Amino acid sequence: MQTRTLGPFTVSAIGLGGMPMSMNNDNKLPDEQDAFATIHAALDAGVTFIDTADIYAPSWDTMGHNEVLIGKALKAYGGSLDGVVVGTKGGITRGEGETWGRDGSLAYLRQAVEKSLRNLGVEQIDLYQWHRPDRWKVYGEVIGHFKTLQDEGKIRAIGISNANVEEIEVAVEVLGEGGLASVQNEFSPRFRSSQDELDFCGEHGIAFLPWSPLGGTGGGGREVGQRFPAFAEIAQAHGVSPQQVVLAWELSLGGHVIPIPGARRPASIVDSAQATHLQLSEEELARCSAS
Repeated sequence: MQTRTLGPFTVSAIGLGGMPMSMNNDNKLPDEQDAFATIHAALDAGVTFIDTADIYAPSWDTMGHNEVLIGKALKAYGGSLDGVVVGTKGGITRGEGETWGRDGSLAYLRQAVEKSLRNLGVEQIDLYQWHRPDRWKVYGEVIGHFKTLQDEGKIRAIGISNANVEEIEVAVEVLGEGGLASVQNEFSPRFRSSQDELDFCGEHGIAFLPWSPLGGTGGGGREVGQRFPAFAEIAQAHGVSPQQVVLAWELSLGGHVIPIPGARRPASIVDSAQATHLQLSEEELARCSAS
């Protein structure tokens, strides 16, 4: 497995997105043992970065479901956990009747972090990410709250998600050079609007984590080869899945790119992890970029 830099960590070039095991567009969730099998298969395949969030849950009153699942699965794993990094996110609220909102206040974030610590069963969160901006708050002030939580020892590294270039610049200014570990934005063959953010992160040594890198949980990932034939044609030439080609292409966009494909079956994440071994020609990569 190739490795890449994520803030203070060295992690696998392909991560595991935990969301589909607790919520997805199909509304089909694996049972606990099947979810454990998926997480363990990822670890066996060399994946050392797992991404989750406090809101990843089947319902508003089960907030933390995915964090608890990942925490329990890691404890049940029979192999070594050396080097395994877990990133979670906070800042989105989810209340009774599925009412959604944002809260970037220090009081809310501190409470959210403490819940995530309990859910994951850890003393410090490896990577804590601001899930989505709270437009009622000044962006830089909220980044300052994350720095406070870091100074308090609750989190090791800070990341942001769903951020534009200006917001990334603000975070870098507040945290100082090297203080922002990662930016997690949507990016896939279907959604390329984060190219500017991807490029900016590469120029500033910040890890870029594409979420839904294959196109999403509602069939986008499964049908990526049908929607974008170039990936299917290249896959056929190499005897691999179109999904592997997509991930190999994304990895080629910069040494700072760490895709986090979601999975709810062991076979899915094992296939995704193999993308780090797929070598595409310059011509094939150009076809992917143009498709």
